Amino acid sequence: MNLVIFAAAAVVLYLLTSAALTLRLAGTLSSLRVRRGAVLALGFAAVALHALVLYPELMTGHGLDMGFFNAASLVALLMVGVLLLTALRQPVENLGIPILPMAAVTLALAAWNPGDPRDITHTSWQLDLHILFSVLAYSLFALAAVQAALLHVQDRHLRTRRPGGFIRALPPLEIMEGLLFQMIATGFVLLSAALLTGMVFLEDIFAQHLVHKTVLSIVSWFIFGTLLWGRWKFGWRGRTAIRWTLSGFAFLVLAYFGSKLVLELILHRNA
Repeated sequence: MNLVIFAAAAVVLYLLTSAALTLRLAGTLSSLRVRRGAVLALGFAAVALHALVLYPELMTGHGLDMGFFNAASLVALLMVGVLLLTALRQPVENLGIPILPMAAVTLALAAWNPGDPRDITHTSWQLDLHILFSVLAYSLFALAAVQAALLHVQDRHLRTRRPGGFIRALPPLEIMEGLLFQMIATGFVLLSAALLTGMVFLEDIFAQHLVHKTVLSIVSWFIFGTLLWGRWKFGWRGRTAIRWTLSGFAFLVLAYFGSKLVLELILHRNA
């Protein structure tokens, strides 16, 4: 019963934080510096409650439950956690406007959908390490995809010479692009570690039930690697960076959540 209360409180805090960020972006709050700290504190409180609720759902007495809803909730939790920690030093908190409600939804779905015993995996520390790198990489690239979408809106407004509205509250385009590539570079390192640990620790990373995840993840790795190389070699930016980022993330979505959605929720098989 307590976990249900904590889950409801976390959902409310996520929505309140998103609403506060929206008001702050619209410039309707005064003393923005002080208010920003209060908003971030609300977000951290929501993350703490989210983790408290999700932990016993993931770490069962019979193994690790990484079913569809738990996995989505874990990714959302890490996305918000990374976002808030980054916001302590970089102006990225506005990404929370769409991300925080999404975290609230995934938490609610995980909390009110009982796990399926077929989703429980008996793990070793090696497999735990592989899962950790995979989920962290996915979370960073999800943040990068949201940043790329926001960058697209900002770029379009500037090209059409309509820099008004919430665009004025965003950091300059160069800073937005720099933040995007920092996220991509960090995510690329984590995805490389996930693929490496998978090849070393998993018995057969190209086994029938893993081949779609492996191939699509490698395609995504090549896309992000090419984007980083193009940035270093040719100075790729703007629309090129946005297209490559969203394409790479699309393959990553298909690699993990696409397969889990079809196998677990439609075919009722373990992914």
